[in-house]
Amino acid sequence: MKASLWIKNASLECGYTEENGIVTGTKTERYDVLLTDGRIEKIVPASLGIPEGVSVWDAQGLLMLPSFREMHIHLDKTFYGGPWQAVLPAPNRFFRIEQEQELLPRQLPVVRERAEKLLELVQSHGATHVRTHCNIDPVIGLKNLEATLEALTTYREKLSWEIVAFPQHGLLRSDSVSLVREAMKHGAGLVGGVDPATFDDNIEKSLDTMMDIAVDANADVDIHLHEPGHLGVYIMKKLAAMTKDAGWKGRVTVSHAYGLGEVPTAVAEEVAELFSEQQIAVMSAVPIDMPTIPIPLLHAKGVHVGLGNDNITDHWDPFGTGDMLQKANRMAERFRWIDERSLSRALGFVTGGVTPLDQAGNQVWPNVGDEANAVFVRAKCSAEAVARQSPKEAVVFSGKMVWQKQS
Repeated sequence: MKASLWIKNASLECGYTEENGIVTGTKTERYDVLLTDGRIEKIVPASLGIPEGVSVWDAQGLLMLPSFREMHIHLDKTFYGGPWQAVLPAPNRFFRIEQEQELLPRQLPVVRERAEKLLELVQSHGATHVRTHCNIDPVIGLKNLEATLEALTTYREKLSWEIVAFPQHGLLRSDSVSLVREAMKHGAGLVGGVDPATFDDNIEKSLDTMMDIAVDANADVDIHLHEPGHLGVYIMKKLAAMTKDAGWKGRVTVSHAYGLGEVPTAVAEEVAELFSEQQIAVMSAVPIDMPTIPIPLLHAKGVHVGLGNDNITDHWDPFGTGDMLQKANRMAERFRWIDERSLSRALGFVTGGVTPLDQAGNQVWPNVGDEANAVFVRAKCSAEAVARQSPKEAVVFSGKMVWQKQS
C-alpha cells in the first residue's frame, strides 16, 4: 500500500518580478503537493481542491523550500544537551588534542544522547541530511563511531547521513591507519584526514595513505585542511594530482580550505580550476575569525561548495546554532549578496545546489519525481528566508512529516 500525504496550500516560487530589467521580487503561487512513497507525485494549483478521505497537512501558505544539507558537523564531541561549558584558551591545536586524551573517554557515556540532541536541533532548523566527522584515534578507538551510529540509527526515518572516519589526532602522528581501515568496515562511509603538514609532518605520505585507504575501501574522501596560505595551496594541488592519479574524480572533498582565503586571486583561481577539473568539492563553515575563502570565485569556476556548522558547543568552539539558513545568511552578508536573485542563489549552498528558481527565474523545483524532502518556512520567498533567517515551521523527509514547530 502506498504511503501518501497531501501538502495543502503550500506557497511555491514561480518566477521573478522585474522593473526596467531589474529583479525586484519573487512571485509565488499556492499549490497542493502529493507526496507518495518518498517522492513528489503531483503538484496542482490549490484552487483544484484535494480528494476526500486522504491524509492532509495544511501548510496555510507557508513557503515550501528544499530541505537543508548539513555538510560538516561533529556529532560525537558536542557538549550540547549537557551542562554549559565554555572553551579553555589554547595556544595551538595540539593543546586540543591533549585535551581530548582525557575528555573523549569521559564523554563516551553521553556521546549517543548528545548526538541525538544535536540531530534534533539541526532537524528543527530544516536539515534532512547530515555529514558528520567522527573521531577515530587510539584514545577512543571505534567507540565514538559506534555511539554516533546508534544516534543516527535512531533518526533513520527522519534524515539521511554520511559518516567520515576522522583521524583528528593525525593519521600518521597518532598511528591511526589501521583504525581508520577498521572504521570503513564498521559504518564509516568516507575517509577523513587532517593537515598533513602540521599534524603528520609528511605531506606526501599522509595524503598517499589517506587515498590508499579510500581506494581499498572504495570510499570517498573528506579532508580537513586548515593549513595556511601557500602551504595550504601546495597541499591542495598535491591532492588534486593524487585524485586524478587514483581515478577518484568527483569523490573528494576539502573541508575548510583556509589557505584559499590567504593567497592572491590568481593563485586561488588556479586551484579552483584544478578542483573543477577533478570535481573536488569544498565545504565551509564561513568563519569570521579568519580570512574567508573566495566562495563566489569557486562557484563561478564550477566547484561545488557546501556549508556546515562544524563544531557546535564543544571544547573547540562554544558557538553554533545548528541553523543552515544562518550559514547561508552569513555567506550572503560576507560577499554582499544583497539583491533578490543573489539571496535566492545563496539558498543553494545549503541544499546541495537545489533552488526553486534558476538564475533566469524559471521554476526548477519542485518537480514530479523529486525526492519528497522539504522545509516549510514563514517567509514570502527564499531571498527573505536567507536574509531574515526565517522561522521553520515543519520538515518533511522521504514524504513523511518528521518535525513540526510546537505552538
